[in-house]
Amino acid sequence: MKKIGILFLGLISAFSFSQNTRFVYQVSMKTDSTAAPKIENAYLDISTEKSIFYGEKRMKRDSTIRQAMENRNFNFDRNSMEQFRTAITYSIEKNHATKTISYKDRIARDQYWYDEDRTFNWKILPETVKIGEYETQKAETTFAGRKWFAWFTQDLPFIDGPYKFSGLPGLIVKVEDEKGDYSFDLKETKKIAELPNFESRFGNNIKVKRSEFLKQQEKFNKDPMSFFQNQGGGFAMRMGGNQNPQNEAERRKMMEERLKEEAKANNNPLEKN
Repeated sequence: MKKIGILFLGLISAFSFSQNTRFVYQVSMKTDSTAAPKIENAYLDISTEKSIFYGEKRMKRDSTIRQAMENRNFNFDRNSMEQFRTAITYSIEKNHATKTISYKDRIARDQYWYDEDRTFNWKILPETVKIGEYETQKAETTFAGRKWFAWFTQDLPFIDGPYKFSGLPGLIVKVEDEKGDYSFDLKETKKIAELPNFESRFGNNIKVKRSEFLKQQEKFNKDPMSFFQNQGGGFAMRMGGNQNPQNEAERRKMMEERLKEEAKANNNPLEKN
């Protein structure tokens, strides 16, 4: 009877985690080497088929824009969106069946995406530590020009982690780079009804190789307004609807200055190469 009880509890546990699960991570990002780190929450949503990693503010911003579009309100105040400005503009989808990792991010009006062409070569270390309620083990790897340390747990039936990190025999509870510029720390777990859809509702979805994505991103950072103009109509969409011709030139200049300042401040990206 005792063995049957243990088996039953195991089946209940497996069933509960077969549902969609959200892992909330606190992300610390020193994107500007001269400034304090930015702190945001991000979600790792996992289903039986895939997982998606994205920023909490990104979800709230997209929800606000989607509601405005459904109500055909194209003149909402862009200043009201400032609360949703985020350093986690991307989303990352991992396909469990194909083992592919797809990175998606918007450049001007269009959403670009690529499949990651690099792999994680983990070295599992003997060190163990309890983080929160989970027993974890340490591992290390080098990825995108940084050395990373991760702590993973086998207490949860997932082989996944925040950002692009995966490939360890358990869920990554914490991962940080050697210099402490970036860290991802698990804070909360909850059940969700479904995973979000980040397909672009305006502009194009363009699949490229990672090298081409980096080229397009560099072009945008050097001359953002030309990039918008080449895409056609992106400026008005980004600015929030129909523009007053008397103010458009001034707004265009302000936007260009802001975009260039943001690119300049991003001098310490997570991926160095």
